[in-house]
Amino acid sequence: MPKRGLPSGAGLKDLHYVEELTKASRAVGRTIPVDRIEPNPDQPRTEMGNLEELADSIRQRGVLEPILVVANRERGTWTIVAGERRWRAACLAGLSEIPCIELDLSENDVAEIALIENLQRKDLTVWEEADGLAALVRRFGYTHDEIAKKIGRSRSSVTEALAIANLPERVRQRCVQMNINAKSTLLEVARQFDEKAMMEFLSSLEASGSFSREQARKISVRTKSSSKKLLNREKKVYSFSRGGFRVELFSSNESFSRVDLECFLRDFFSELERRLF
Repeated sequence: MPKRGLPSGAGLKDLHYVEELTKASRAVGRTIPVDRIEPNPDQPRTEMGNLEELADSIRQRGVLEPILVVANRERGTWTIVAGERRWRAACLAGLSEIPCIELDLSENDVAEIALIENLQRKDLTVWEEADGLAALVRRFGYTHDEIAKKIGRSRSSVTEALAIANLPERVRQRCVQMNINAKSTLLEVARQFDEKAMMEFLSSLEASGSFSREQARKISVRTKSSSKKLLNREKKVYSFSRGGFRVELFSSNESFSRVDLECFLRDFFSELERRLF
């Protein structure tokens, strides 16, 4: 069954977003008292930032963009799907009611849209972005391509962020302790073969006194160059058949190292497990 969440390729600020979403579900435009509206308990965004400027704008011009809500029939309240900052700022501005678009969505749809709305923010940390994308994969089974279309980013950008999200917890904690926040450096960490190699890589990086992308790449190149080169261009790497399955691996590069192959196989089995299980 197709998912009814955020329309593919539409950000929450796009003018056509509401039109597309309302086509997929019954929607009603209405004004609702602010004290009958509740924040989404599964809202992934925990820090709303300073609301004073937005509240001042609302005092002068009102709420220009309706918030999206779903009704809680039994309690006579509405839960926010998107627009919690506007609702909080409206409360701060002293408004008694706020324009809303009431949508007919399932609980999963609400959670999905909240996650994607969070990913539309410009001030996400590398960890917030990675964890948000990983939640879309974990909760809704999206492929990398599907996520890229939904949030308007390249597939490679999504794949890179998910690689960071999959860093072992011990490695992540070490990166946080070392204050490594650059996506390019974290990707070099993620490209190491296993947790032990990642920790050794971080130790080398720390000993170098620089966490720059250039330094991270130098250490990666040095590690890879110490491994024996395996194959030449367009040569078959491996062939294996068993139980009705056949796997063949080819090299499309002029040459590559054992570490390159190990990293590829690690990513391959991770993706295979995600898709099949």
